Amino acid sequence: MNRTRLVLTGVAVAAAIATAGCDPQPESTDTSTSSSPAATSATPTAGAATTAASPAADGAATAKACADIKKDIKDNATKIAEAEKIGPPAGHFAVSAQWAAGSVAILAHSMGANEAVTAASEKVQNEMMGLSDAYNKSADAKPSKKALEAAIKELDTACSAA
Repeated sequence: MNRTRLVLTGVAVAAAIATAGCDPQPESTDTSTSSSPAATSATPTAGAATTAASPAADGAATAKACADIKKDIKDNATKIAEAEKIGPPAGHFAVSAQWAAGSVAILAHSMGANEAVTAASEKVQNEMMGLSDAYNKSADAKPSKKALEAAIKELDTACSAA
């Protein structure tokens, strides 16, 4: 059973790594860095402008993370429904693997988000892994998704506040 869990988790991690490379990170176009100490200390407002740009960049990264995570949740729900159609006993492995893959996608897309969104996405990810474990333990598993739904609501709240 542990071997199956490791294999399924390994496949999910490999899929997340493979898809993570498909979304290139925006390159920095910051031209304010200079190797000359005189250039960096010449104007006191240069530091203030850099500090002001940082929260905006964090906000953009958080907004992108929220959009990506919401898309991941929707896509995962569709894939779970397809896997559930297979039915037990073989279908529970597909459902378990999909919950694990979905949780890894959530984790991958939460990188760069603010603390509140990251914490909320970790709860979603943990609930998805819990569902994966439940399906992996029993072919007839029908675990409750209430904790996942609550975690998704918390994520929605964190995203709307960002």
